[in-house]
Parts: sequence; C-alpha cells; structure tokens
Amino acid sequence: MSQPVPPPNQPYGQPQGGNPFAGQHPGAPFGGGPAPFNPAPPARKNIALGLGAGVVAAVVGALIYGFILGKSDHQIGYIAVGVGFLVGFAASKLGGANPAVTVVSALISIGAVYIGQLVGISIALSDLAHESASSIFFDHFGALTDAYSEGADFKDYLFLALGALGAVGGARKGA
Repeated sequence: MSQPVPPPNQPYGQPQGGNPFAGQHPGAPFGGGPAPFNPAPPARKNIALGLGAGVVAAVVGALIYGFILGKSDHQIGYIAVGVGFLVGFAASKLGGANPAVTVVSALISIGAVYIGQLVGISIALSDLAHESASSIFFDHFGALTDAYSEGADFKDYLFLALGALGAVGGARKGA
C-alpha cells in the first residue's frame, strides 16, 4: 500500500487546515505540552462569603429600590422581587446550595426591602422638607420608622414577603 503524500510545502504531522496549534490542549503554551498551572476554582460553598455577598447585594438593592420608590411615589412589586432575587442569587452563588444560605438570604432581603422603603420615604420627604434625604434618613431615623409603622398597610407587608420569595428563587437559581 502506498503512504499518503502531504501537500506541497506541508511537512508530515501538521494539520491540513494550516493551523499549527490545532492538536494542542486548550490553554497550552506555544511549545505544546500541558499548561504551566491549573487555575484556581471559583470560591464556592463558603457560607460566610456567600452571606457577605448577600449583604452587599442587599445594600445595593435597597438603595436602588429606595431611589426608584422615592422618585416615582409608587411601590412596584417587581422591584421588591428583584431585590430579593439579587440577594438570594449572590448569596447562593458563593455560599452554595446550603439551606441555611437560602433562609438567611430571605431574611436579609426582607431587611433590604424595608430599608429600601425607608430610603424611598426619605427621598420623597426631602423634596417636601427641603432637606437632604440622607439627613432625614440618618438624623430622624426613629421618627421615620415610627411614621412607616403607623402608615404601613397590607401592601407594604406584601412587598416584604415578595422580597423573601424572590430571595428563595434567586438562591435556587444561583445554586
């Protein structure tokens, strides 16, 4: 039998397509052979790191929710669910599928939606009182929480529950 003949100007062992790196491992250096090191796996199943990420996501979500609430003067349930989803997803992405991460992220998201509602009230009151929203929030926090608890209705508590449900959904999606 005859041996295959390479095309002109193509030595034996190189692929036909002209790619000299076609037979190497992904990430291999130019000389062939294995990669010089394996990259570190992403941090997963670290409950403390996951809950820390959930707290950071809660602060960001509460500020966004409060800003939208303060500027629109309407509560939007999808945003409360989104805040909870963000908290649950961030916590479970780094904390793993531990049920404790899901429960604690639901509790954190309730706090985030509550703080977001207080930030929204502070922004709305800042326009009326001609005072900054941060000074209303920090300097008059006791009066702000008292006013919230007196004026809260079923819809306000429903948004807190929606935030917790969003956190459970986000935790399941992230794990």
